Amino acid sequence: MVSDPVGAGFVTSLSRPGANITGFINLEATMGSKWLELLKEIAPSVKRVAIMFNPDTAPGAGSYFLPSFTAAAQSLNVIPVAAPVHSDAEIQAAIMMLGNDSGGLVVMSDGFMFVHRAMVISLAIKNNVPAVSDRTLPAEQGALLQYGPVDDEIFLGASLYVDRILRGAKPADLPVQVPTKFKLDINLKTANALGLSVPATLLARADDVIE
Repeated sequence: MVSDPVGAGFVTSLSRPGANITGFINLEATMGSKWLELLKEIAPSVKRVAIMFNPDTAPGAGSYFLPSFTAAAQSLNVIPVAAPVHSDAEIQAAIMMLGNDSGGLVVMSDGFMFVHRAMVISLAIKNNVPAVSDRTLPAEQGALLQYGPVDDEIFLGASLYVDRILRGAKPADLPVQVPTKFKLDINLKTANALGLSVPATLLARADDVIE
C-alpha cells in the first residue's frame, strides 16, 4: 500500500517504472484537494482548515498531498494550515486550536494517524471540529466523512498484474496504476453531534450513510 512510489524511489515514473517493481498505488497526490472540497461541502462555514500528518510516516514527509490541498484552499477561500504531529499531546493541541477557531481538519493517509484514529475522531467531535480523511478515519468508527479508493479493486488489479508477469511480462513495462473506483461514507450521527446539516446532493453520492 504505497501512495508515492516515485518519491519513495521505488520506480522512475508511474508510466515507465523502469526497474523490477510495478503495482497499484492507493492514493494520488490530488486527494488533498478532494478531501478539502468534501469538507467544505459538508461544513461550508469553516474558514481555516488544518491538514494533519506525521512527517516521519506520511508520504513525502507530508509534501505529497500538501500542494493540492493548498491549491484547493485558495480556490475555496479557506486558510490552509499544516499541522505536523508526533505525539498524543500534539494531536490534542492542534485539534483544540481548531475548535477554538471554528476550523476544520483533513487527516492525511498516514500509518501514524491510522494508529491514532480513535483519539483523532474523539477529539474532533469533542471540540466540534469537522474532520475528513480516507480509511485513516473510518466512518463506521465515528468519523464524519471518509473518502478513498475501493481496496478490492486494487487487489484485483494486482492479481491480474501477477498473472501477466508470470506469463513473461516485465514489471518495467507495466505502468503503475492509480485508483479508479472510490467510496464515500458519511456518519450522520457525527454530523448531528457537530450541528451539521448534510446536503442532499452529498447524501445522494454517498455509498454508505451511517445513522
